[in-house]
Amino acid sequence: MKLSIIFATVCLLMTTWAQMTPQQRKRGREGLYVTWAQMTPQQRKRCEQFISIFENDSIDIQYSYVEDIGDGRGYTCGKFGFTTATGDALVVVQTFTKQNPFNSLKKYLPELERLAREVSNDTSHLDGFPQAWKASCADRLFIEVQDEVSAEIPAMKLADSVNLKTALGRCALYDCIIEHGGGDDGDSMPSILDRTVSQRKGGVKKSEDEQYWIRAFLDMRLEDFDNPRDELNKRHQKGWHDDSVQRVYAMITQLNEYNLDFDGPMHVKTKDFDKTIP
Repeated sequence: MKLSIIFATVCLLMTTWAQMTPQQRKRGREGLYVTWAQMTPQQRKRCEQFISIFENDSIDIQYSYVEDIGDGRGYTCGKFGFTTATGDALVVVQTFTKQNPFNSLKKYLPELERLAREVSNDTSHLDGFPQAWKASCADRLFIEVQDEVSAEIPAMKLADSVNLKTALGRCALYDCIIEHGGGDDGDSMPSILDRTVSQRKGGVKKSEDEQYWIRAFLDMRLEDFDNPRDELNKRHQKGWHDDSVQRVYAMITQLNEYNLDFDGPMHVKTKDFDKTIP
């Protein structure tokens, strides 16, 4: 995630999840995924594969990915780019450690806490962290933790709040919150959503209007790349803009093809990517 996934909210939610027994976690999954109820499992998978193309250049979820991509957020890690500067990588390691105290990432917690507190891209004291993250992916629990942290993102609840029903519309919000975060800064997904609601004078009112509402949201996201509000994004505006507009244009292509149900196969072709989602 190029921006934080509402660090405080996710931290609270995932601490509660991490304190559950395995049996409680299993029983709780029905409630956890209820916000995805408007999408079929196949639609959700295609949505996550779409996001993975732009996060990790693959339709296969890259849980073991770790790289400093030079965007001012330190290491970008895992399923959807949890970063060390914005606190979401910390949430993953904290949650994993509560379930498995004997892991190779635990020793990095004090430094990850400092980096999140200072919103620092410093990686000089994270020697061996990439290798430890990759090695931890051999533990199925670590994979599940990454799934649960990303599943807790409240994009689907926000989609409900504006009456988005289609898979494409709901995925558009999910993709946006993965990259822009869910905080209260001007570049966050909720801020972009608020500006769209203001422009459209509310959420989706009739089903036949949804495609136009989605386009307004995507255009508002493009405007944000042109005019970032957050200081970190202003400093990295060119790279952020050039890398990120492609995923929005790819979403617009699906919209123009009227693939509101995210039916496969989906051909995702941009300047830097050419992938087919089954």
